[in-house]
Amino acid sequence: MRTEESRNGSTHILWYAAAAVLLASLSPRPAAAVEVPAGDWKLTASGNVNVYYIHSSCEDQLSLGITGGLACRGGAGVTNSSSISNGLLPAALAIGASTTQKGLDLSVTFGFYPGISTNDGSPNLQQGAPLLNTALGTTAIDMRQVFMTFGNKQIGEFMLGRNIGLFGADAILNDMTLPGVGAGNGNYAAPANTSLGSIGLGYIYTDWLGQINYTTPSFGGFKLTVGVFDPLEPITQGTPTPEGSPGYHAKIAYKADKFYLSASFISQKHEGPLNVGDFDSTGWDAGGKVTLAGLEVMGWYYSGKGMGTTALYLFGATALGQERDSDGFLAQVTYKFGDLKVGVNYGQSNLDLASGEAPSDLVKTNEKYTGGVYYSLTENLTLIGEYSDIKSKSHNNIENKSNNFNIGAYLSF
Repeated sequence: MRTEESRNGSTHILWYAAAAVLLASLSPRPAAAVEVPAGDWKLTASGNVNVYYIHSSCEDQLSLGITGGLACRGGAGVTNSSSISNGLLPAALAIGASTTQKGLDLSVTFGFYPGISTNDGSPNLQQGAPLLNTALGTTAIDMRQVFMTFGNKQIGEFMLGRNIGLFGADAILNDMTLPGVGAGNGNYAAPANTSLGSIGLGYIYTDWLGQINYTTPSFGGFKLTVGVFDPLEPITQGTPTPEGSPGYHAKIAYKADKFYLSASFISQKHEGPLNVGDFDSTGWDAGGKVTLAGLEVMGWYYSGKGMGTTALYLFGATALGQERDSDGFLAQVTYKFGDLKVGVNYGQSNLDLASGEAPSDLVKTNEKYTGGVYYSLTENLTLIGEYSDIKSKSHNNIENKSNNFNIGAYLSF
């Protein structure tokens, strides 16, 4: 059995990983609020600011912890916490420029994503001072997007740079908690830029990747994207190791008036230090949504080997490179009455043990349900209230539970 100190250390690693997750805008390239002509070029700017009061009720820290569990645990003898923080999205400022030359549409995008929580160092992995949420601290800018595109409707489009990944993207982009909070990011003693939403609680975080992709023209509503991406090391690996080949991903999507369907694939080889712990990761997801008047129903499912849970490749294999299987789903129903939208979603992420691996306090299941109310006070300002209940269970049958509610506002431009 692990000591309390080792459990807390493992849980902190997971929170840092989970905090690395968090998405930035309602779409990879949001519609521009500001457009300024500059000769043959058009300059654009768009973004958001969102702020919430978040109250979390966490599991008692004296109870047994779960490595990779997302139900928050108390700290320093305190189980309840309050925070004024961003939700699943940090604030955003996306700046772009576009033009057409020799029949090709060209564009560049730079995306800046600051939070409002005090977290010196990395806004996601929280490197820096041991006490982060203190006076004289500051927040950091998360530079998630730096990419170019070129192409046209006849030949398709090439995208090169840092942008949102393909695997898991549609699940998070259609999560109703995206502009809200969903699951909180712990006990908020050391807040990251964002909350979890349903990350690790129905889907693996898509992340922002250095990548080169090609997307076909639309064929009767179908589009195919294929590409390579900068290979990622597992967060817990500890030792940087060169990777011999890139990662590969692909996505097919179909869009009609009332329907949207998509499926994606991802694959990467991992080189462990001194070739100890080498393993392969493969995963896929599929899902869609249907919109009928004010009613929207959506669901996505994922499955993988060596993919891990919550973040890409987190706990995806044992130290000796034995891959673990994982799967999960997110189901959601929302209904809009004029300016008011109400909704509920439920998600579950499961991580299996590797063949022959002994049961431990490693997470087996993280699950959550969220009920939310979203009121459009104006076209750009939405008032949001949500309640989320989270439960985690380990392979040796430890259970942790927590809940959080939030109220605040999301203003886009």
